[in-house]
Amino acid sequence: MITKEMAIGEIVQKYPETVEIFFKFGLHCVGCHAAQYESLEQGAEMHGIDIKELLKALNASIKKK
Repeated sequence: MITKEMAIGEIVQKYPETVEIFFKFGLHCVGCHAAQYESLEQGAEMHGIDIKELLKALNASIKKK
């Protein structure tokens, strides 16, 4: 399960299928240096993205496996 406290880089490394979801939400920084330490919540806040909707979409994408 993905949580808002997890680093974006950690999520992408553990669940590569989430990259598509990040892109759909406008978070194109999945490969940048900041993504390695920036939490999902911080990234969503910086980009004006609803964290609850993002978490819902990310967790749905990993359950499809």
